[in-house]
Order: sequence, then C-alpha cells, then structure tokens
Amino acid sequence: MADVAALAGVSHQTVSRVLNDHPSVSAKAREQVLRAITQLGYRRNLAARTLATGNSRVIGVLVSTTSLSGPSGAMLAIEENARTNGYWVSMGSLQVGSRDEVIEVAHHFIDQGVDGVIAVAQTQSAVDATLEACSQLPTVLVTSGTVPDGCFTVDIDQHGGAQQAMTILRGLGHTRIAHVSGPAGDLHAAARAAAWRESLPAAERERALVVTGDWSAQSGYQAALALQALDHPPTAVFAANDRMAYGVLRAAYEAGAHVPRDLSVVGFDDIEGSDCTIPPLTTIRQNHDALGAAALQLLLEAIRHEPVRRVKIPPEPVFRASAGAPVS
Repeated sequence: MADVAALAGVSHQTVSRVLNDHPSVSAKAREQVLRAITQLGYRRNLAARTLATGNSRVIGVLVSTTSLSGPSGAMLAIEENARTNGYWVSMGSLQVGSRDEVIEVAHHFIDQGVDGVIAVAQTQSAVDATLEACSQLPTVLVTSGTVPDGCFTVDIDQHGGAQQAMTILRGLGHTRIAHVSGPAGDLHAAARAAAWRESLPAAERERALVVTGDWSAQSGYQAALALQALDHPPTAVFAANDRMAYGVLRAAYEAGAHVPRDLSVVGFDDIEGSDCTIPPLTTIRQNHDALGAAALQLLLEAIRHEPVRRVKIPPEPVFRASAGAPVS
C-alpha cells in the first residue's frame, strides 16, 4: 500500500479508502490510486486484512454431497449470493458424511478464519456433528432435520412439496398411488415419504405401496418393475425425485403402458431435462436461488448477532403431461 501511495502521490489513508470503496475520496485521487494499483499489480494481503479487521470475508459451505441436484443447486446458489454480498466461499464436500468427517471439515473452516458456516445437511448425523463442531461460529443449517432452539435454519418445504404432488394425483382421481422413496436416513427422502403416507386415506396406509430407491434413474426403473409385477399395480407413482421418475417412465414405456392413461407419474425437483421426457414430467420445482439468498441472509444476521430465524421456502408445482385421470 505504501508503494501504491507513493506512485499515486497520495497518502496511505487515501489508498485504504479507495480499496474499501469509501465515499470521501475525490474522483481524481481515486483514478490515480487505481492506475497505480494496475501499474504495480498490487493485491491486498487478505491474511493481514483479516488480522487487522477480524473479518476474512470468507464463509465456509459444507455440503453432504455435490452429486445430487438438491445439494449442488443449493451450493451454487449460496456461492452466487455470497459473491454478490462481497464474500468468497470455501467449500467442503463430504464423501461419507460421518461425524468425524464433518468435524474435520468444520475444523478446517475454523483454521481458515471463516466468518461463518452454512451447512447443507442431508442427514441428522451431519446436522448434529455440524452443531457440535461449529458451536463457536455463526452457523446456518440448510436442513429439514431436528435442530435445537437458537439455531438459524432454512430449507425448501419438502413436506409441503410432497403434499402438492399428492394433491395433484388425488385431485385427478387416483386412489392407488405408489411411492418411490429416496434412501433411508436422508432427511429430504423422509419428509417426502411422510407427506405421501399422510396424504393417503387412513385405511390405505397399512398396505401402502412404497419401494426405496437411491435417487438414481436406475433405482426408479427397478422400483417400477417391482410395482408392475404386483397383482394390483398402482395407477399412479409419486417419485421422490425427477431422476427416479425418469426410470419409472422408461419401465412404463418398455411394458407398453401409456403415460398418463395407464400410469400417472409425478416427480420432485424440476431438474434440467424434466420438460423433455416423453411425456414431459409433472413435478415439484425447488427454488434454489431463493434458498441460497435466504441462507446467505441468515448467515449475515447470525454474524451481526440478530434474533434467530427459521425460514421455509415454498416449492412450486409444475404441471406437464405425465399426470392424468385414471381410466375407470
């Protein structure tokens, strides 16, 4: 900074004001400083700045996995909103999601001096480990899990979205609605499955048709084959994500079943390509842009020690051609 000040012919304080975008700098002085910065190739020493201000302008983002559309969509939206607000992101992606791994990543964030942490937690164990490891940091949990009072949380309303899917199918007249669920232990899978079951008449819940998948299209395909083999197969399938719904559509096609005349299919996520299946998939859209903006806003509030808030982002039904009334 001293070199920049000498070349620009201004004081050290003026350089600091320009770097911090302070309004009390003349246009001429600002231009001189910026020209000197460019000529010298000056870059701020972020470590020194952190020591001086106590703020790194870096946040840690912990995600359970980046291979699924939900966590990856949330991660990208958080990163975009962070940069808009002058923050950079240090990301830690969990490979197995164990308690030890969560704590290792959280400790790495602490060593980096991050200003706070946003954790996209798909399992209750990840929620618990994050709360344990980040107890001294401003933290926001993006989760549908159970958290104690005093925690900032945000998530898309998974339960409400699944209810919307069931409202679509029941409104069309379907009574035998199967569910292809996500894997055991996944919080989003559990919330969607609970809403599906609760939407069934009480008398049908004991014999409800559910097959567990692993979020992949192949698992949806295998689940649909199992449902087709039943003496009384369902007239509709609610798949817990769009990829598994793709597998259900393939199985229906191979069996010669017409969608939606013989089988209605509804997914969840509205990922890219869901409008290009045959037929285009009726699904539930998750607004990851709103999720990322809310997560970042909550973290800024946590950093400022503002009152705790919990936010639910409403999903949106997307009506296409894969759901219709059952043939009587």
